[in-house]
Amino acid sequence: MKNPAVLVLEDGTSFVGYSFGAEGETFGEAVFSTGMTGYQETLTDPSYHRQIVVATAPHIGNTGWNDEDDENAAREGRGRIWVAGYAVRDPAPRPSSWRSRRSLDDELRAQGIVGISGIDTRALTMHLRDRGAMRAGISSTGTMPDVVLGRVLASPSMVGADLVGEVTTPQPYTVPAAGKPRFTVAAVDLGIKANTPRLMAARGMTVHVLPASSTIDDVTALKPDGVFLSNGPGDPATATHAVELTRQILDARLPLFGICFGHQVFAQALGYSTYKLRFGHRGINQPVMDLATRKVAITAHNHGFAVAGDQHPIEDARVSHVCLNDDVVEGLELMRDGELAAFSVQYHPEAAAGPHDAQHLFDRFAGLMEARHA
Repeated sequence: MKNPAVLVLEDGTSFVGYSFGAEGETFGEAVFSTGMTGYQETLTDPSYHRQIVVATAPHIGNTGWNDEDDENAAREGRGRIWVAGYAVRDPAPRPSSWRSRRSLDDELRAQGIVGISGIDTRALTMHLRDRGAMRAGISSTGTMPDVVLGRVLASPSMVGADLVGEVTTPQPYTVPAAGKPRFTVAAVDLGIKANTPRLMAARGMTVHVLPASSTIDDVTALKPDGVFLSNGPGDPATATHAVELTRQILDARLPLFGICFGHQVFAQALGYSTYKLRFGHRGINQPVMDLATRKVAITAHNHGFAVAGDQHPIEDARVSHVCLNDDVVEGLELMRDGELAAFSVQYHPEAAAGPHDAQHLFDRFAGLMEARHA
């Protein structure tokens, strides 16, 4: 028999359901994800650190949990779940997949992740769309909602949250190229996902993953052909070290590619600012247009902050992609002497379980490094 549980938002709204995963209390920013698959990748994505994720798909846990799809396995050897909590409507009573090793509920319990089930996630999602992402708490300890609310209001906001240092690798590590090595890449780990160096390695890149605290000397010591800035959690306005490092990388004339949080860091190095979105983009079905080709890609997103595109950046910087849902800046380019020197996207070309419309951007990065040696 499941224990009762309650989810309380910072505006006082509460949802009563049942315990899912570990018993206890947890606090974080309540956000919703519209993906109908890929929950294991979502839960182990470091970008979701300190967030309570609400699944809009009603049935969660059907494929159980395996040992291959964790998104931070390259860093720790075992996939850590990074979300602060998980809210679902109808958890599967048992998994049904040949790849499954255990149930989602069992994995949440094993890692101490507090969740809630049996609530109206549609109503919760619509509330967050109307009021915006906000702090929340989940409790299955029998604590009254008004007491949980007090603890929610005492918890930290995502605005001003400096979380990169909590998710970055403590030590450098290397992902070797698959087949013949073509390029050496220095990847600054702001919360990198395991699939990112894997996709670069498949293109002949030897990827040296560096801690977020790395200096320009650490980067150039590798004699890289290019530099990659990864995704990550928190408020990009706090990433002052990463922004200064990016400026130094650009001054060194190294090809650069950034995604998600790395895109926001790149933007600040170019002179743009960032701001908090009302409820953010999270899911695997976001339409993005390339302004040069007018082609539209269906892309995976996970960001609560965005780049302000009406700023006056440094010369030869420009917006390259926008989201067709709300015109949010989704890509930037830096040109030098009429040629592409660096670029970034707000979305996830490395997305697993997909979509894969944007994986060609890794080929573009390879082309940028190849052109440097031409």
